[in-house]
Amino acid sequence: MSSAWTRSEQWPPPMSQSPERSLLSPRCHRSPLADNSRTLNVDSTAMTLPMSDPTAWATAMNNLGMTPLGIAGQPILPDFDPALGMMTGIPPITPMMPGLGIVPPPIPPDMPVVKEIIHCKSCTLFPPNPNLPPPATRERPPGCKTVFVGGLPENGTEQIIVEVFEQCGEIIAIRKSKKNFCHIRFAEEYMVDKALYLSGYRIRLGSSTDKKDTGRLHVDFAQARDDLYEWECKQRMLAREERHRRRMEEERLRPPSPPPVVHYSDHECSIVAEKLKDDSKFSEAVQTLLTWIERGEVNRRSANNFYSMIQSANSHVRRLVNEKAAHEKDMEEAKEKFKQALSGILIQFEQIVAVYHSASKQKAWDHFTKAQRKNISVWCKQAEEIRNIHNDELMGIRREEEMEMSDDEIEETTETKETEESALVSQTEALKEENDSLRWQLDAYRNEVELLKQEQGKAHREDDPNKEQQLKLLQQALQGMQQHLLKVQEEYKRKEAELEKIKDDKLQVEKMLENLKEKESCASRLCASSQDSDYPLEKTLNSSPIKSEREALLVGIISTFLHVHPFGASIEYICSYLHRLDNKICTSDVECLMSRLQHTFKQEMTGVGASLEKRWKFCGFEGLKLT
Repeated sequence: MSSAWTRSEQWPPPMSQSPERSLLSPRCHRSPLADNSRTLNVDSTAMTLPMSDPTAWATAMNNLGMTPLGIAGQPILPDFDPALGMMTGIPPITPMMPGLGIVPPPIPPDMPVVKEIIHCKSCTLFPPNPNLPPPATRERPPGCKTVFVGGLPENGTEQIIVEVFEQCGEIIAIRKSKKNFCHIRFAEEYMVDKALYLSGYRIRLGSSTDKKDTGRLHVDFAQARDDLYEWECKQRMLAREERHRRRMEEERLRPPSPPPVVHYSDHECSIVAEKLKDDSKFSEAVQTLLTWIERGEVNRRSANNFYSMIQSANSHVRRLVNEKAAHEKDMEEAKEKFKQALSGILIQFEQIVAVYHSASKQKAWDHFTKAQRKNISVWCKQAEEIRNIHNDELMGIRREEEMEMSDDEIEETTETKETEESALVSQTEALKEENDSLRWQLDAYRNEVELLKQEQGKAHREDDPNKEQQLKLLQQALQGMQQHLLKVQEEYKRKEAELEKIKDDKLQVEKMLENLKEKESCASRLCASSQDSDYPLEKTLNSSPIKSEREALLVGIISTFLHVHPFGASIEYICSYLHRLDNKICTSDVECLMSRLQHTFKQEMTGVGASLEKRWKFCGFEGLKLT
């Protein structure tokens, strides 16, 4: 690198150099300057002389990634074969050679690329100062194949531009301007990177030192419509290929579509009916039957066929239930076998743990060595842990079985309750179904009558006695159905009224049972309190219903509350008022207290049917007269 820069700094070379170096070879003209006014024509006769630095051109071409061109004079690379693109006589580089890997190490980005002098046929390119920063470039447009080349010599021609840049790749077009710049379009995108390598080079035409024959190249990316169009076309093509690939992948992964269902016919119906009787072909036949029904193939002519197929499908219900029961039985047997095997394993674990514990006793423990004792203790801990894990698993299985048993018992009790409660509802549902069926039959008869009327109007046979008889028969049947329907509706209303009455009676009976239960609880509490009382004062005052000062306060508060409510109040309403004063007051205690004071409070039943309610009233003023 330093030698190349030194040679470029000594340009133009001194006049004391040998005259042999002032001539160029026929393939690449190299003309050192004698002075600023003296130039050498490019087309002058050249002599074949050795080059001063034959490795410079080879280094520069290797940096560009191109095969070095042959130059007259001393050969650049010995035994270079252009057909093979390599040098003969040198052994090939293999990954097994010492110091080489399979993949060459990457070049660090901070490491500067070595640039050398490039000699061309009509010009010479001198590298820039390596200490200067790299030339600035704009952002690369997408699909860029065109470069901007500035700083050309004023006397530079299109032929010289082609000579310099054709080494980077195939040139498609050159657009040169009069202001010392041009645009070059290459065939591929990677050729643009090779052209950018020449940015910063100083160019000299021939051996002239005139300002018009020199310049500093500036190569940069250029934005061209053709490049953008080709890039967009390529992107669209890639997108189409990607969509095609995804579509093919989706089609490959898509599950196969089901086979088409044949249309209904008598022949196909007989085939499906036979398949419905076969267990192996039942699912396929049922799917065909379902499709036919959903398509609307059922009509008056084919209704019997469809009914027979539905009946055949229904006959498989018992088979499926039996299969399910068999599988459940197999599962239960497998569970039982697993439980037995697990219990046997636990017994063996218990025996092993017992062996370890007996070996840990002092009788046998003293005869073991320290290492043997350690191993025995470790084995004992491991066996106990495994035993506990299996024991927990067995207990979990038994717990699940107990929970299943309890669930079955709860289901049985709920089923009995539901049967008792739904006994009344089943009658109404049966009546509703019968009513609906009669309505459907009536609609069917009406439709038949309308069809017959339409056929009669189309045929224009009013004098046909057979159709008149049919119409009369149908009318009579229709009247009979209407009368039967009216009777069923009346019976349905009567049953509904009976059902409502039964429900009201049931509610009254439930309320009476609740009252009796409350009275029994109050009586039992009174008996218990009378038996537990040991004080002589209470024995002497058995006749008084109020037994404590707290009860006396409650009587006064309740009397005041009921005096404000002359129409009475329920026990819940009274207790809700008392709970505001004291949360510990019990409803049953209050009701027992009020029932003991018959001359102060009385209980009345108000309401009718479902609105029947017990209310307490204050009768202290009337009781005072009676007592």
